[in-house]
Amino acid sequence: MKKAWVRVIPWDKELAISAIESGADAIIVAKGDSEKAKELGRIRTVSEDGDIKLGKDAIEFNIATKDDEEKAATTNLSATLILQMSNWTIIPIENLIAQRDKIMAEVTSKEQAQTMLGILEKGVDGVVLTTDDHSVIREVVQMVRGVSAPVKLQAAKITRIETAAMGDRVCIDTCTKMTPGQGMLVGNTSSAFFLVHAETLENPYVAARPFRVNASAVHAYLMMPNNKTAYLSDLRIGSEVLLVDHTGKTGIATIGRCKIEKRPMLMVFAEVDGIEISVCLQNAETINLVKPGGEAISVSSLKPGIEIMVYLESGGRHFGMKIEGTIDEK
Repeated sequence: MKKAWVRVIPWDKELAISAIESGADAIIVAKGDSEKAKELGRIRTVSEDGDIKLGKDAIEFNIATKDDEEKAATTNLSATLILQMSNWTIIPIENLIAQRDKIMAEVTSKEQAQTMLGILEKGVDGVVLTTDDHSVIREVVQMVRGVSAPVKLQAAKITRIETAAMGDRVCIDTCTKMTPGQGMLVGNTSSAFFLVHAETLENPYVAARPFRVNASAVHAYLMMPNNKTAYLSDLRIGSEVLLVDHTGKTGIATIGRCKIEKRPMLMVFAEVDGIEISVCLQNAETINLVKPGGEAISVSSLKPGIEIMVYLESGGRHFGMKIEGTIDEK
């Protein structure tokens, strides 16, 4: 997940409060000011005597020349590099993103932050905001907290639908109202995920629940932020989950509640690039997948030949982390 740090040097109590209330991941303060920050709320500090040690865990690096760029590429790869640029240009940062991880860029505006987070599609790992404008702090932090790398969805064709026995179905209730065309990526295996639509639609049987995705059974994989996966059975209150729309644009939401209930289930099979993939879904007309244009389609309306949006991965997973290798999941 992308990070947002706010620089509060010299110490400014009101700026620190704005950063904390906006949801910043950390604030950079001068030596001796960490305790002042912690008196205001729960926040990590970046300082010589902070939670994140400035000069050791995080290193500020000014990029003015090509030599600076080359040094930055190899400087303490285990530390977070905070890039400061006297000439605010994109090319040096593109080069560094291609060579190392843990890069944060110092910015002064929402526009600069948007640019940094989108470089080479991957973007920097976060931004350090330097401003005395409280509204800019709120805008930038909220924007960063909702950013995650896009995913490349593709269309798959439904091949068959089979009735399954009763199963333990997981409903994911988030702290976020989702929009039409948006949902979560769920699959029976760690290499193939179906875009399951959020319950944003009104119907005669139940009111819309736009904060909810009726996902799958407890065994299923869920695509998470930072290209990780989790079993639905492992989700907990406070876990952060990945939201995806039909274009592949992503966001992040926090789980407010998970409900596990016994429900009748279906196995939905589809084919893409000659590969058969599947997902287990509740047998109810309120459960929807997503068609290529973003339209929701109920599982009760699925037929062979209908196209729905999916996400495929190569390799395998080990404790939710992507690994290279061959794993055969049947």
